[in-house]
Amino acid sequence: MIPLQHIRKTEETDEALLQAYKQTGDQELLARLYLRYSDLVYGTCLKYLKDGELAKDAVMNIYHELLLKLNNHSVDNFKGWLYVLAKNHCLMYLRSAKKNVTVEFQQEIMQSVEFSHLDNVLEREQEFKSLENCIETLSADQKLSIRLFYLESKCYNEIVEETGLEWNKVRSLIQNGRRNLKICMEKNG
Repeated sequence: MIPLQHIRKTEETDEALLQAYKQTGDQELLARLYLRYSDLVYGTCLKYLKDGELAKDAVMNIYHELLLKLNNHSVDNFKGWLYVLAKNHCLMYLRSAKKNVTVEFQQEIMQSVEFSHLDNVLEREQEFKSLENCIETLSADQKLSIRLFYLESKCYNEIVEETGLEWNKVRSLIQNGRRNLKICMEKNG
């Protein structure tokens, strides 16, 4: 290990700075390393976010994320790892931005939705009744396997333990039961 005092700025490798940061926790070392690649991070963010201000904010947020993640990861190639971190940060931002779409409130539409919502509820209730009727037409083993798998969210292994059936038999019962339910539901409209 090379003491920090003996590392000259011109000779600092990414690995030496990273190792020194992990040993000392000195953020100046990490900042020095990050600044080497800040143009890469900014360019990556600009590529994905397509907005200069958002990209600048992302560069700062990624540095904060770097502080949190670096201690939990073994990094052999800092530049490559940082690029992937920046890319994933931008993709997560874009994904969360899609979820938070704001739409204008239009009262005339909202009032008509009340009635269509009621129709949808009644339609869904009828579908559930049809499904229940179709489940009753299944063989006893299929019915039990379908109920345990879909209604009680049990996995194949749990169903095997509860029923004493073989794993392949449970898989077959669920697949055939699902197919029979689909046929029955299509017949009943």
